[in-house]
Amino acid sequence: MLDRPANSIRLFALLLMLLELSKPTFPSPLRPICDLRVLNHFIQEARDAEAAMKVCREGCSLSQSVTVPQTRVDFDVWEKKNASEQALEVQSGVWLLEQALNLLRTSVTNTELHSHIDSSIRNLLSTSAVLRSLNIQEYSPPATGVELEGSWTVSTATELLQVHLNFLRGKVRLLLLGAPACQHDVS
Repeated sequence: MLDRPANSIRLFALLLMLLELSKPTFPSPLRPICDLRVLNHFIQEARDAEAAMKVCREGCSLSQSVTVPQTRVDFDVWEKKNASEQALEVQSGVWLLEQALNLLRTSVTNTELHSHIDSSIRNLLSTSAVLRSLNIQEYSPPATGVELEGSWTVSTATELLQVHLNFLRGKVRLLLLGAPACQHDVS
Protein backbone atom coordinates (compact mmCIF):
# COMPACT_ATOMS: atom_id res chain seq x y z
CA MET A 1 0.00 0.00 0.00
CA LEU A 2 1.53 3.32 -1.02
CA ASP A 3 1.67 6.14 1.47
CA ARG A 4 1.05 8.99 -0.95
CA PRO A 5 1.61 11.94 1.44
CA ALA A 6 4.93 10.46 2.60
CA ASN A 7 6.02 9.72 -0.96
CA SER A 8 5.00 13.23 -2.00
CA ILE A 9 7.09 14.79 0.77
CA ARG A 10 10.11 12.65 -0.19
CA LEU A 11 9.67 13.57 -3.84
CA PHE A 12 9.33 17.24 -2.90
CA ALA A 13 12.51 17.06 -0.78
CA LEU A 14 14.42 15.37 -3.59
CA LEU A 15 13.13 17.92 -6.11
CA LEU A 16 14.22 20.77 -3.84
CA MET A 17 17.68 19.24 -3.55
CA LEU A 18 17.99 18.80 -7.31
CA LEU A 19 16.76 22.30 -8.03
CA GLU A 20 19.16 23.70 -5.47
CA LEU A 21 22.10 21.84 -7.02
CA SER A 22 21.22 22.77 -10.60
CA LYS A 23 20.70 26.50 -10.24
CA PRO A 24 23.45 29.08 -10.77
CA THR A 25 25.05 30.37 -7.60
CA PHE A 26 23.46 33.65 -6.64
CA PRO A 27 23.25 34.91 -3.10
CA SER A 28 19.95 33.95 -1.53
CA PRO A 29 18.58 34.58 1.93
CA LEU A 30 17.88 30.93 2.73
CA ARG A 31 18.37 27.69 0.83
CA PRO A 32 15.19 25.63 0.34
CA ILE A 33 16.92 22.52 1.67
CA CYS A 34 17.13 24.30 5.04
CA ASP A 35 13.34 24.32 5.30
CA LEU A 36 12.63 22.32 8.46
CA ARG A 37 9.20 21.16 7.24
CA VAL A 38 10.84 18.12 5.64
CA LEU A 39 12.61 17.25 8.90
CA ASN A 40 9.34 17.80 10.77
CA HIS A 41 7.69 15.28 8.44
CA PHE A 42 10.46 12.76 9.17
CA ILE A 43 9.95 13.37 12.89
CA GLN A 44 6.22 12.75 12.56
CA GLU A 45 6.85 9.50 10.72
CA ALA A 46 9.30 8.47 13.45
CA ARG A 47 6.57 9.18 16.02
CA ASP A 48 4.15 7.04 14.01
CA ALA A 49 6.67 4.17 13.88
CA GLU A 50 7.27 4.41 17.61
CA ALA A 51 3.51 4.42 18.32
CA ALA A 52 2.96 1.41 16.05
CA MET A 53 5.77 -0.46 17.80
CA LYS A 54 4.34 0.28 21.25
CA VAL A 55 1.02 -1.42 20.37
CA CYS A 56 2.61 -4.34 18.52
CA ARG A 57 2.20 -7.61 20.38
CA GLU A 58 3.65 -10.21 18.02
CA GLY A 59 6.50 -10.35 15.52
CA CYS A 60 7.97 -7.03 16.61
CA SER A 61 11.12 -7.80 18.55
CA LEU A 62 14.74 -6.95 17.89
CA SER A 63 16.85 -10.09 17.38
CA GLN A 64 19.92 -8.67 19.14
CA SER A 65 21.11 -5.55 20.91
CA VAL A 66 22.22 -2.69 18.67
CA THR A 67 24.50 0.30 19.08
CA VAL A 68 22.76 3.66 18.76
CA PRO A 69 23.83 7.29 19.10
CA GLN A 70 23.49 9.15 22.35
CA THR A 71 20.55 11.53 22.02
CA ARG A 72 21.02 13.68 25.10
CA VAL A 73 22.35 17.11 24.20
CA ASP A 74 24.41 19.18 26.61
CA PHE A 75 23.96 22.57 24.94
CA ASP A 76 27.13 24.04 26.49
CA VAL A 77 29.21 21.17 25.10
CA TRP A 78 27.37 21.24 21.73
CA GLU A 79 27.96 24.97 21.25
CA LYS A 80 31.68 24.61 22.06
CA LYS A 81 32.10 22.07 19.26
CA ASN A 82 33.05 23.37 15.84
CA ALA A 83 30.79 22.71 12.86
CA SER A 84 32.80 19.71 11.64
CA GLU A 85 32.68 18.04 15.08
CA GLN A 86 28.92 18.56 15.23
CA ALA A 87 28.54 17.21 11.69
CA LEU A 88 30.63 14.13 12.49
CA GLU A 89 28.50 13.43 15.56
CA VAL A 90 25.28 13.66 13.54
CA GLN A 91 26.57 11.73 10.52
CA SER A 92 27.92 8.92 12.72
CA GLY A 93 24.57 8.83 14.53
CA VAL A 94 22.67 8.61 11.25
CA TRP A 95 24.96 5.76 10.20
CA LEU A 96 24.40 3.89 13.49
CA LEU A 97 20.64 4.30 13.18
CA GLU A 98 20.67 3.06 9.58
CA GLN A 99 22.54 -0.08 10.69
CA ALA A 100 20.19 -0.62 13.64
CA LEU A 101 17.00 -0.06 11.63
CA ASN A 102 18.20 -2.44 8.91
CA LEU A 103 18.70 -5.11 11.57
CA LEU A 104 15.26 -4.33 12.99
CA ARG A 105 13.77 -4.70 9.50
CA THR A 106 15.16 -8.23 9.23
CA SER A 107 14.09 -9.10 12.81
CA VAL A 108 10.47 -7.95 12.65
CA THR A 109 7.93 -10.33 11.14
CA ASN A 110 4.93 -8.05 11.64
CA THR A 111 4.19 -6.81 8.09
CA GLU A 112 2.41 -3.66 9.29
CA LEU A 113 5.61 -2.56 11.01
CA HIS A 114 7.68 -3.18 7.88
CA SER A 115 6.22 -0.08 6.21
CA HIS A 116 7.07 2.08 9.25
CA ILE A 117 10.62 0.70 9.42
CA ASP A 118 11.12 1.08 5.66
CA SER A 119 9.91 4.67 5.90
CA SER A 120 12.32 5.35 8.77
CA ILE A 121 15.23 3.93 6.77
CA ARG A 122 14.30 6.00 3.69
CA ASN A 123 14.03 9.11 5.86
CA LEU A 124 17.51 8.53 7.28
CA LEU A 125 18.87 8.14 3.75
CA SER A 126 17.12 11.39 2.81
CA THR A 127 18.58 13.05 5.91
CA SER A 128 22.06 11.98 4.76
CA ALA A 129 21.34 13.46 1.33
CA VAL A 130 20.23 16.74 2.92
CA LEU A 131 23.43 16.86 4.97
CA ARG A 132 25.55 16.17 1.88
CA SER A 133 23.76 18.96 0.01
CA LEU A 134 24.83 21.30 2.81
CA ASN A 135 28.45 20.25 2.18
CA ILE A 136 28.55 18.18 5.35
CA GLN A 137 30.98 15.36 4.75
CA GLU A 138 29.57 11.84 4.69
CA TYR A 139 30.53 9.57 7.57
CA SER A 140 33.11 6.81 7.06
CA PRO A 141 32.54 4.03 9.58
CA PRO A 142 35.45 2.79 11.71
CA ALA A 143 37.03 -0.64 11.49
CA THR A 144 34.83 -3.46 12.76
CA GLY A 145 34.65 -3.83 16.51
CA VAL A 146 35.46 -0.23 17.36
CA GLU A 147 32.77 1.37 19.52
CA LEU A 148 31.91 4.93 18.61
CA GLU A 149 32.24 7.64 21.22
CA GLY A 150 28.85 8.92 22.31
CA SER A 151 27.01 5.68 21.59
CA TRP A 152 25.22 3.12 23.72
CA THR A 153 23.32 -0.13 23.31
CA VAL A 154 19.58 -0.80 23.24
CA SER A 155 17.94 -4.20 23.29
CA THR A 156 14.32 -3.54 22.29
CA ALA A 157 12.69 -2.26 19.15
CA THR A 158 10.76 0.35 21.13
CA GLU A 159 13.99 1.75 22.60
CA LEU A 160 15.54 1.88 19.13
CA LEU A 161 12.60 3.82 17.70
CA GLN A 162 12.65 6.22 20.68
CA VAL A 163 16.33 6.90 20.02
CA HIS A 164 15.59 7.46 16.32
CA LEU A 165 12.85 9.99 17.13
CA ASN A 166 14.90 11.82 19.76
CA PHE A 167 17.97 11.95 17.52
CA LEU A 168 15.99 13.62 14.72
CA ARG A 169 14.34 16.06 17.15
CA GLY A 170 17.62 16.87 18.85
CA LYS A 171 20.99 16.66 17.15
CA VAL A 172 19.81 16.59 13.53
CA ARG A 173 17.60 19.64 14.10
CA LEU A 174 20.40 21.50 15.91
CA LEU A 175 22.85 20.75 13.12
CA LEU A 176 20.48 21.97 10.42
CA LEU A 177 19.60 25.11 12.38
CA GLY A 178 23.28 25.91 12.83
CA ALA A 179 24.52 24.97 9.36
CA PRO A 180 26.29 27.96 7.78
CA ALA A 181 24.40 27.42 4.51
CA CYS A 182 21.12 27.76 6.41
CA GLN A 183 21.94 31.05 8.07
CA HIS A 184 20.35 34.26 6.84
CA ASP A 185 22.90 36.71 5.45
CA VAL A 186 22.89 39.84 7.55
CA SER A 187 24.56 42.59 5.55
